[in-house]
Amino acid sequence: MIYFYCIAGLVLAAAWMSRVVDAAVGMPSIPDISGPAFDRTDVPQSRVSVIVPARNEEAHIEQTLTRLLNQDYANYEVIAINDRSTDDTGGVIDRVATSPAAAGRLMPIHISDLPLDWMGKAHAMWVAAQQATGEWLLFTDADIGFRSDCLRRAMAYAQQSKADHVVLFPTLQMHSVGERMMLAFFQILFVFGHRPWKVADPRTKDHMGIGAFNLIRRKVYETIGTHRELRFEVLDDMKLGKLVKEQGFAQRNILGKGLITLRWATNAMGVVRNLTKNFFALMHFRWPRALGACLLLGFLNWMPFLGIWLAPGWCRLAYALALLSMLLIYVGIWQYANISPLYFFLHPIATLLLIYTMMRSTFLTLWRGGVVWRGTFYPLAALRRGMV
Repeated sequence: MIYFYCIAGLVLAAAWMSRVVDAAVGMPSIPDISGPAFDRTDVPQSRVSVIVPARNEEAHIEQTLTRLLNQDYANYEVIAINDRSTDDTGGVIDRVATSPAAAGRLMPIHISDLPLDWMGKAHAMWVAAQQATGEWLLFTDADIGFRSDCLRRAMAYAQQSKADHVVLFPTLQMHSVGERMMLAFFQILFVFGHRPWKVADPRTKDHMGIGAFNLIRRKVYETIGTHRELRFEVLDDMKLGKLVKEQGFAQRNILGKGLITLRWATNAMGVVRNLTKNFFALMHFRWPRALGACLLLGFLNWMPFLGIWLAPGWCRLAYALALLSMLLIYVGIWQYANISPLYFFLHPIATLLLIYTMMRSTFLTLWRGGVVWRGTFYPLAALRRGMV
């Protein structure tokens, strides 16, 4: 047993310390476009088509469209897609389209039927892209808050860096302890699974895509196959980034505090519910992978807290280094997301809830024989075939 504790401690210390060093070097290399360097009006204002798919979003869509129509970028259009909504989403879009601010700027599209072998959101974005007139396409969500200078700054960066695909990380609005606990933990998992500072390196496989802000050159979008390649992909936003990276185009991640805002969940269980659709998809819809992921999550995140008490003698030092590294990552998150490092002490609870989320996602998908998303059922066999 002594050997187990010592070897496990060394593995955990190495794993956590390597991520601290990697993140400490890499994160500062990600540009922050909220600074004065990108407050520019002297770059060519290429035309941008902002594409906003919406299904049952009557509570959010008016504010999102209003803010998008208030951008201080001259050459853009907004395409809002009412995707088979059963609430008043379509009516709200049409009312906003009649406002003076929307004149010549906002194009409403109403979709009443979903073709076979398409997921609703991917289909809505594909339909809009066919009617878009921009050299650039910005795919976003219906519940995102845009600051008025967001598009101008993002395009200044995109053209200065000669990027083909730009991902802007949203500023998360968190109003409860449960939200902060879960989203801090999720960001730590994100750092382990996807190194955002490596995305710009063509020698790596690290890629990125976020539903809140995927800005892509139209020519690149068409070259990678459009959303037809993602028509039955649950993780369509992330897999868009995968296609861009695999085909050798220039992909970039950027920060910009307050440029886009998102209230992603209302409490800890809201985070669990939001992730339930996606987590089993991350495991390629294979239950052995899901089980392995749960065991790995438990080992990486619980064992440092257990080993510091249970390991014998000097073996505890390795567990202490793992815990210190974990705490330093929380300090790093505090700098970017304003989540106190004290949430480190809730890390074991967050781990439990994430493991529960994985198990819940796996069980519900297998039990139902597919995924229910926004009121539409997608069968498991088709989801497996449609994975990118």
